[in-house]
Amino acid sequence: MSSDATVVVQLSDPHIGATWADGDPVAGLATAVASIRRLRHAPDALVLTGDLADNLADSEYAQVLAALDGIEAPFYALPGNHDDRDALRRHFGLPGEPGAPVQYAVQVGALRILMLDSTRPGADSGEFDAGRIAWLEDALSADPRTPTLLAMHHPPLVTHVPGLDALALAAGDRAALAELVCRYPNVQLIMAGHVHRAISGELGGRRVISAPSTYVGFELDLSAERIDDVPTPPGYVVHVLRDGVLASHVVAVPSG
Repeated sequence: MSSDATVVVQLSDPHIGATWADGDPVAGLATAVASIRRLRHAPDALVLTGDLADNLADSEYAQVLAALDGIEAPFYALPGNHDDRDALRRHFGLPGEPGAPVQYAVQVGALRILMLDSTRPGADSGEFDAGRIAWLEDALSADPRTPTLLAMHHPPLVTHVPGLDALALAAGDRAALAELVCRYPNVQLIMAGHVHRAISGELGGRRVISAPSTYVGFELDLSAERIDDVPTPPGYVVHVLRDGVLASHVVAVPSG
């Protein structure tokens, strides 16, 4: 791969501290990280798209940081519905006022990444209200040319799995986000987590992809109102920009 390629690895939903499914969340994250360290082309950054901890415990965030030790690339985190904004700020040195949505911009090689907070405190479903839309519009208008990725926890798409869509981003907020991103052709991709599956779709003419969890998967059932977890190998996504073209590779890491 040419030296001008920008490589971003997306990790999502490790749920450190979780006991509600078979499997060890710490081991799953460690397996994914070990695979990342074996990549022939080291990433320029890691993006962590939420649900890092499961019980809001400082010790759980410390375990995430310990698991990432040894990866040379910087890593950038945003909250999921199981996370605490202020705990995330303390452990990852993130900007913003206490209790406020975690939103910030980073430059990674040729890519600009806007880290967005889609959480609704106290709820599993997501929101992206007028204040967050305004922040994003300011960020996009400040640089309408650099290839840009948006990162958030709740994928702004319809999965057609009733149990997952019940815990999605609010429909009105999704529509407002679509109206905004369609005006900025430099937005190349929206990456998310939350649904514990690799799912692709589109919003406002932009690609959307959700990452698998490093802990457990959710079953594909197009009629189920209830979400059932299923054992799946830890996974992550590698996003590669080269010569102005972006590709996303979903990696599943078999155990053993």
